Amino acid sequence: MSRTEFVVATAIILFVAFCLGWFSNWLVHRFSRVAANDVAELDRMSQELHEAEETRDQAITYLQQREAELTNQLAQTEAELRAAMDGLRDARHEAEEMRAHIDRQQAG
Repeated sequence: MSRTEFVVATAIILFVAFCLGWFSNWLVHRFSRVAANDVAELDRMSQELHEAEETRDQAITYLQQREAELTNQLAQTEAELRAAMDGLRDARHEAEEMRAHIDRQQAG
């Protein structure tokens, strides 16, 4: 193989390698290309997801506040119930004492 034939063979091999690389690059870009409407759809979906997350966070905050209010209200109601039950117990005890006093006065 002479020097000229070697240079020509090397040039052909390099050209074929270049063509194969260019063709594979074109194929990759052809199949992985994203259409503009797909990008717009992804942007819209990401915006909706962001809004949904904000709404969820607001709902969680509202529910936590509402739960705190209801817990406080329940504690107040239980305290009022205890006070009413104590008052009722005292009133019953006083009524029993009055009945016993009246019974002693009527018997004596």
